[in-house]
Amino acid sequence: MKIATAAYPLDWFDNWAAYEAKLTRWVGDAADQGADLLVFPEYGAMELATLAGAEIAADLEDSLRAVSDLMPAVHALHLQLAAKHGVHILGASAPVFDARSRPVNRASLYAPNGKVGTQDKQIMTMFERAPWGVTGGDPLTLFDTALGKIGILICYDSEFPLLGRALAEAEILLVPSCTEALAGYWRVRIGAMARALENQCVSVMASLVGVADWSEAVDQNTGMGGVFGPPDTGFPPTGVLAEGVLNEAGWIYADVDLDVIAEVRANGVVRNRTHWNEQPDTENSITICSLR
Repeated sequence: MKIATAAYPLDWFDNWAAYEAKLTRWVGDAADQGADLLVFPEYGAMELATLAGAEIAADLEDSLRAVSDLMPAVHALHLQLAAKHGVHILGASAPVFDARSRPVNRASLYAPNGKVGTQDKQIMTMFERAPWGVTGGDPLTLFDTALGKIGILICYDSEFPLLGRALAEAEILLVPSCTEALAGYWRVRIGAMARALENQCVSVMASLVGVADWSEAVDQNTGMGGVFGPPDTGFPPTGVLAEGVLNEAGWIYADVDLDVIAEVRANGVVRNRTHWNEQPDTENSITICSLR
């Protein structure tokens, strides 16, 4: 399959038609290049707050609620585009309130057959905890798709190996991210690459890029798209299948073969995924040796 992962800039929209045109163009461009799976970044849906006007877009709480209110229409548009182009799309994540008092950070995976699944972020960053007040949502899900088994670790979640291990059956891990600083980008990238190493799978990182000075929430964004595998049999020695240019908007493409993933898991030079359970129970086995 061909995977397209986005370095995605946030735009100002005066009306819904402008947003629809942007998303239609992005999906169409990737589909024209033969992409089967399209990955948008974390909090890319925050640009929808501009549809409520400058005052709402600039207010943190109001912007979260404005975006959440638009998600039914966003779902309908993504499903329409997935069906039209015969592609799977991980839509940009969004704050979603549902019936909750505080929002979750939710990404939706749209299939061309009209089905949709959702993944909530598990562990909140410091700014999500306060002042955003975003909370953890529903547990991790393994998506069984026509493209293979897919897991989603939203941004900070990729930095926690036990979350990655819970998705060890996934052949592809999607890592939509939103990082303000270069250090944040590299934390998530290192996490995505580490999860690909441990699970002997492919991880796909998408990033927000550029400035959105109309927003308190996502005003500065640093990153680029990338696709990573284990540096082992059938993969590049760096583990990097594809990467973009820092802060340059656009799609990054990589060809991924599930047979290669199966081969490295079965016959790789190392077998991290298989040997995971050979790690000792460190909580009970560590000894203290004083050299004072």
